[in-house]
Amino acid sequence: MTKRLFLKAAFGLTLLGIASGTARADDALARVRATGTLKVGTETAFAPFDFIDAGQHVGLNVDLFEALGKDMGLKIQWVALPWEGVLPGLQAGKFDVVAGPVTITKARMERYRFLPPIADATDALLKRPNEADLAKPADISGKTVGAGKASSQLAQLQDYAKTLGQPVTIREYVGNTDAYADLAAGRIAAVANSYTNIAYVAKQRPDTFAVVEPPFGPKSYFGYLIPKAPESATLADALSAGIVKMKADGRLAALQKKWFGAASDTPDAVTAPEL
Repeated sequence: MTKRLFLKAAFGLTLLGIASGTARADDALARVRATGTLKVGTETAFAPFDFIDAGQHVGLNVDLFEALGKDMGLKIQWVALPWEGVLPGLQAGKFDVVAGPVTITKARMERYRFLPPIADATDALLKRPNEADLAKPADISGKTVGAGKASSQLAQLQDYAKTLGQPVTIREYVGNTDAYADLAAGRIAAVANSYTNIAYVAKQRPDTFAVVEPPFGPKSYFGYLIPKAPESATLADALSAGIVKMKADGRLAALQKKWFGAASDTPDAVTAPEL
């Protein structure tokens, strides 16, 4: 081999090495394993999934990702944002996965890869106890109701309100805590959120809140999501396998009982959401 051919071959191998290194760097699972840290984006005002208690970040999401991290040998780094900034934060690469959790919808499935659902997300209403004029969901007709800004629950409330006889005044809140505070103070008649969330809130403060039965929204589920991109597929597959394992060995049901008071029946995947 001449010196020129040798140099060309060596240069080609160098480029191949650079290309391979770039591919490895672009692979989300390889990158996460290399750093030893999984960055998880969420909001911390969505009990019982994520909330602050005595200054500590707690909830089902915290426990579930701690278990996933142990199984995968990864440290979990939480990145907290107001909800309307969480999905844009994922797109901007601020974290690897969203743990909101997020209601699985057709529109979101077109943009994101969802992991196996971890809880029921069907929309329902929270009210003050002993409100005789709010005995069923349709009784919000003509009243003021709150919901989380940029949430699926808000969109479902808006759609449902259109079916009622009188206009519903809908107030959007950056955080559910503020919505619950306004409800407790009598400034709004109800708050729309997932049945899972409001059942937890009502259980914690039965003298202040009660659930309006039945839920009014179509059957839906909560799930975690990551970017829908080829380089993210390996990470999505690994996290999905971890959640399915937790479901099979009973750990997911145990966490649901701990935080919801009862296990929540969920499918291994949602392929055709009603929303």
